[in-house]
Amino acid sequence: MIHWIIGHLLAACIGISLGLIGGGGSVLALPILVYVMGESPKSAIAMTLVIVGTVSILGLIPHWRAKNVNLKTAFIFGSATMLGSFVGAKIATLPVITETLQMMLFAIAMVFAAVFMIRRSSKAVAVNEKLAFYPKPVCKYCWLWLMSEGLGVGILTGLVGVGGGFAIVPALVLLGNVPMKQAIGTSLLIIVLNSVAGFLGYVGHVSLNWSLILSFIVAASAGTIPGAYLTQFIPAQKLQKTFGYFLLGVAAVVLVQNRNAPQSSKVEKHNYVTMINNTTIL
Repeated sequence: MIHWIIGHLLAACIGISLGLIGGGGSVLALPILVYVMGESPKSAIAMTLVIVGTVSILGLIPHWRAKNVNLKTAFIFGSATMLGSFVGAKIATLPVITETLQMMLFAIAMVFAAVFMIRRSSKAVAVNEKLAFYPKPVCKYCWLWLMSEGLGVGILTGLVGVGGGFAIVPALVLLGNVPMKQAIGTSLLIIVLNSVAGFLGYVGHVSLNWSLILSFIVAASAGTIPGAYLTQFIPAQKLQKTFGYFLLGVAAVVLVQNRNAPQSSKVEKHNYVTMINNTTIL
């Protein structure tokens, strides 16, 4: 019961994070489901896609009303990310992709997300200059390059459940020539599409705790309200920097938790091969 309460309090933090900084939901949901609620990583990733996708719909509504969603760009970029997300989920269901490998990839993705957040908050810059530290695109306005990055972001989403908002927004601004406000609203729609496609890739391959999914959605949705309210009192740059360092800490914990598992898998594989050889000799 205590684990259930703690897990749902942390689930509310998912919504608070989305309300405060517009992201971070997926990188919080997966560790909570695995290490607090005791779900297996593969099931937790599929559940994360449902939870974050649903909560992102709530965040999308005000952007839609404000006409900050570019449907054309969402279709072009979203079609690539949906394909990548579905393919990534199918790859994740292959026996060669272990749960340990998925968690390690997730931790690495968290490190990259944390670095982006910390670097973005390190300097006080204007809105149109906040993307200055991102790698420059190979072409000024290139839809092919945009779709290529979309495919990569989608595969990452399907593999480890990360929404990829930290990569989607700069891609839309730099490669799609989308204004910042529209990029944020459009990214939420793309995250929803990613989540749907990735979840479909997991259907039939993992078990899902629907009661936990629904309760997490309610808790996270409730957290978006105080999160959005607090934005007027807490500087966004300070929030992003603090959250970035927090992600680094969580990534370190995930890496430590999974550091010995690959070696164990090698030992088990060696023992299995030895058993087959001995049986053949006999």
